[in-house]
Amino acid sequence: MQGQAALAMWWDMAPAMREEFEHWHSHEHFVERLALPGFQRASRWADAGGGEGFFVLYELDAYEALSSADYRGSLNAPSEWSRKLMPHHRNMVRSPCRVLAGGGAAIAGCLLTLRLSPQPGAHTGLREHLEGLVNELPGQAGLSGSHLLATDTSALGPTTETRIRGDSDRAADWILLVMGYEVQALHALLQGSLSAPALHAAGAVPSVVAGRYLLRHSLTAQEA
Repeated sequence: MQGQAALAMWWDMAPAMREEFEHWHSHEHFVERLALPGFQRASRWADAGGGEGFFVLYELDAYEALSSADYRGSLNAPSEWSRKLMPHHRNMVRSPCRVLAGGGAAIAGCLLTLRLSPQPGAHTGLREHLEGLVNELPGQAGLSGSHLLATDTSALGPTTETRIRGDSDRAADWILLVMGYEVQALHALLQGSLSAPALHAAGAVPSVVAGRYLLRHSLTAQEA
């Protein structure tokens, strides 16, 4: 990943709005965000099963990019196109993160996201287990990279954009991202080392949320 921090987001978009949403997101919103200090790369992924879900990842130089005056100013001055589309972002999960560990690529055709939390007293053991997987997985057939992120509390507070979305954003806790070039390889992980029972045995709470996605668009600050 390009940097030591990230902004990870999940939301649903109704099919009737999807074409305009992706047009706006690719040609206005990505460009706007990547003009901000510290924003290095943006990627958007769509639900691999054809559902309404999207996952978006911004890779950042450092976590402080998410509390800068430039970023706050952007969040409080959305464009008219942004104001039109943001009310359609449903079930938003928005997590400003620090990168705990990573290996291999951060962009590939296929992506698995896992949202999880440690059991009480299992923080250290679960982190060690996940960091071991992060180092091991990129070399497996069908896979190309994996990264462990942890949500940190943002100091921004409410903004114009969050108010447009109804101030209902939630956040993940820990996030495991696994990239690859074969969807079946990601599916196999969900049946094996990254299944809910396996993660629970390693110290995670049972309520693991998994999603599989296909890459729709990626843009770097230099490209923008």
